[in-house]
Amino acid sequence: MSVPLKRLIFLFCSLGVMFLAGWEAAKMKNSFRGTAQESARMSDGRIQEDAGAAGETEENGAGSDGGEQPRVALTFDDGPNREFTGALLDGLKERNVRATFFLLGQNLEGNEALVRRMQEEGHLIGNHTYHHVRISGISETEAVEEIESTSNAIYELTGVYTSFVRPPFGEWKKGLEFHVTMIPVLWTIDSRDWVFQDVGQILDTVLPKVEDGSIILMHDEFAESVEAALRIVDTLQQEGYRFVTADDLLLE
Repeated sequence: MSVPLKRLIFLFCSLGVMFLAGWEAAKMKNSFRGTAQESARMSDGRIQEDAGAAGETEENGAGSDGGEQPRVALTFDDGPNREFTGALLDGLKERNVRATFFLLGQNLEGNEALVRRMQEEGHLIGNHTYHHVRISGISETEAVEEIESTSNAIYELTGVYTSFVRPPFGEWKKGLEFHVTMIPVLWTIDSRDWVFQDVGQILDTVLPKVEDGSIILMHDEFAESVEAALRIVDTLQQEGYRFVTADDLLLE
């Protein structure tokens, strides 16, 4: 066989192989495209279906008029309290409301069941130091110990390390978050319930100031605070407010 003929046959075979490879690749590409399109259609359908279902529930935050419900967070410091926290949890459960509890490490012993109940009923649990210390007035090492010992105690009861800390008196030490990797949580409305210990005065202090996104500071260690808190819930729910935990407002 002459050399030119061999080259011609080799060229023809090479072209044939390239054609077959290209055809197979095209088939695979079209198949992949079809699968992707089908997945997209299915995903879109699920998204639309989920969105439709969400629109039928109150959890999406839609008001009865179709607008967005204003939100507010109730927060309680200094607990858990053996005498009053249980009654507060009962009232919140009856109203389908979740709140935020900033706990003192020194109050956990003997109140373990209350802490577990908070978690089981969907409340957010935060840290309020171990001994209710003024963080700005102690050393960094002492501040870290106050916070970490409380977080560890909460973890032993719930299996969850809280990410949120409310510094007593609202005083934080600059740069401390780099050592404890937690988010300090303050408030927008101080009920001063611990000062008044009077339901009427607490309501008069809180209700006129409430707006969308308010974080209300209260305590679960007084009977008057529990009664006032539940009356605040009843009033604001009637006005169309939705109660959320503090993280819902801070992490949006």
